[in-house]
Amino acid sequence: MQMKATPEAEVPYRVGGWLPSDQAFLERWLEAIIRETQAEQKALHPCIAGLQHLVESDAGIFMLFNQMFEQVPRKPPYNKDPTGKPQVRDFPHMLQLLNAVMTRAPEFDRSGLVGCPINTIIDWSMGTAAGFAAFLNERVNEQIKKVLNEWARFLSSSDSTYVLSEDPHRGWFGADAQIAMPNFDRDFMCDPGQLHHGFKSWDDFFTREFRPGVRPIARPGDDAIIVNACESAPYRIARHVKEHDRFWIKSQPYSMAHILANDSLAPMFAGGTIYQAFLSPLSYHRWHSPVSGTVIKAYVKDGTYYSEAASEGLDPAGPNESQAYITEVATRALIFIEADNKDIGLMCVLPVGMAEVSSCQITVYQGQHVMKGDQIGMFHFGGSTHCLIFRPEVHLEFDHHGQRPGLNTKNIHVNSRIATVMRS
Repeated sequence: MQMKATPEAEVPYRVGGWLPSDQAFLERWLEAIIRETQAEQKALHPCIAGLQHLVESDAGIFMLFNQMFEQVPRKPPYNKDPTGKPQVRDFPHMLQLLNAVMTRAPEFDRSGLVGCPINTIIDWSMGTAAGFAAFLNERVNEQIKKVLNEWARFLSSSDSTYVLSEDPHRGWFGADAQIAMPNFDRDFMCDPGQLHHGFKSWDDFFTREFRPGVRPIARPGDDAIIVNACESAPYRIARHVKEHDRFWIKSQPYSMAHILANDSLAPMFAGGTIYQAFLSPLSYHRWHSPVSGTVIKAYVKDGTYYSEAASEGLDPAGPNESQAYITEVATRALIFIEADNKDIGLMCVLPVGMAEVSSCQITVYQGQHVMKGDQIGMFHFGGSTHCLIFRPEVHLEFDHHGQRPGLNTKNIHVNSRIATVMRS
């Protein structure tokens, strides 16, 4: 499926396409929401008021949330409002903007997709030294989770279907969207004859399923073939991954024990292999088992939502280009599967949430036997990245479908072959 409405040269997206790399588009979006909040000062939603109370009642957190805005440079390209100040001026201003997001769903826009509106609001401030510290704070992340859960309620309600319209430019079934997703009705389970194509909410639309046969399973009877767990683009392969490494530095090496949340099974993967791929916003967001086997353990590890890897200077693409870093710190699901193929043995599927899209739902249980290609879970309201993790004894030959893993790859279909296990 074509993932962008216009050629990449015309609309340069950040990795994954969750935010446009055209900073001017983000600035225009922010200008619009700022004008809206200035015109009508609404009372804070209880969850936003809870975030305000946490910050203002804790001296250390209060300091960080003030410094993160003070540390944004007062020079281009950061000072984009008419008075020469950063568009998001301070913590109270941030709260008002977050408040406005709570009752809006993402609209389609061919010139740029703001699939992560909260990420956009704190785009510069989260990259400062104070922002780096603040968004690693456990209490801050607990409160942000409450904010995201409330936004999720709205996105799961019928009120969110206003964006599932045939508006030619803003609707998800309008003319522009049909150009971006030309095979939507053929590929996905829906009813074009019904209102909103039969979808009951934004989340219902977002977690849509493929029609039977659209994504066939590669070699279903051959346990030596590993299939893609998500509709995703290859980002990185790392072999001989250390049990512990300095994952926060610029090169973002993987740290196996931290990725696997110091699980009791983690030592078995020290020195092993990690395959990572990222999802795109117009794509499919359910996860499928890459192998046939038995689920040994499956749970969600809560983590950060707006932490990005440290870099030299502020980088507007920092959140999306922290793909490897967030595997150690972000909210993620861990699904350990004992493969039927003894040359694979125990492996782990690790879907990782990013920013607003950190809702990981596991749909399998411990002890369940799954077949290659069976659904094992999904992202809600978006998706980020995922890893397949193998023990050092497993010898793999990967198939990137003619691509070199990196930031500019295209999706490989879910259930397509991505690796072959070589006999030990």
